[in-house]
Amino acid sequence: MEAEKNEAVDLLKSEIPLEWDPELVLTSQVQAGRPVGLVLIDEVNGFCTVGAGNLAPTQPNKQIEKMIQESNKLAKFFSDKRWPIFVFLDTHFPDKPEPPYPPHCIIGSGEENLVPELEWLEKDPNATLKRKHCIDGFLFCTEEDGSNAFADWVNKFQIKTVLVLGICTDICVLDFASSALSARNLERIPPLEDVVIYSEGCATYDLPVHVARNIKGALSHPQVPNTLIFFFHCMHLCPLCDVVVNVLDIVSTRPAIHRM
Repeated sequence: MEAEKNEAVDLLKSEIPLEWDPELVLTSQVQAGRPVGLVLIDEVNGFCTVGAGNLAPTQPNKQIEKMIQESNKLAKFFSDKRWPIFVFLDTHFPDKPEPPYPPHCIIGSGEENLVPELEWLEKDPNATLKRKHCIDGFLFCTEEDGSNAFADWVNKFQIKTVLVLGICTDICVLDFASSALSARNLERIPPLEDVVIYSEGCATYDLPVHVARNIKGALSHPQVPNTLIFFFHCMHLCPLCDVVVNVLDIVSTRPAIHRM
């Protein structure tokens, strides 16, 4: 079974080749009059902390751990520079299910709170926190009067580029980025020009078939194939960028960025 799984993943990789664009130098962007905003999506216990809930990892997960590490590093960098940060937190009411997903991130459960490494953002003056109870954070920010809290944030700080990290890569991250891109194309989120997804700062949950079968209403969601499929969608929406560079123009790794 494991050999067949690996063979399927290898086939998927061969059918979804990824190409990268040049690096994104954050400080150069700002110095050139292109303010950058950081967006963190749903890095809460219910998706990230081992054993925290139905959609949380059942054991330590390297992809999720790397996402949190990169998110914390970039968030601290943005905070030190007093650059704006927008944080979404998946938060649901117990009487409002979100099919086809099992109950998760219910108010009061603790699942809806930021992972311990990012809790400091709750008190950071540069961070704007927004709880949401639907998949698409951009859509959730739309008010009854037609205004949009995220678009207002972009306008307030005159952001030209948003750098997006978070979970789940192929669900909430993809939906948010696609909606923000559409709003940009319709000129409804000025002065935004670029939506950039940082692949090393993204992760998705791993719900194998044998686990999903024991959760009522759950669908299996293997981590690696769904990550690859997400990048395939990005490749059709945008050029792909190679690396984020910090204030010293130095990085310890060379992760991938997807510029939308």
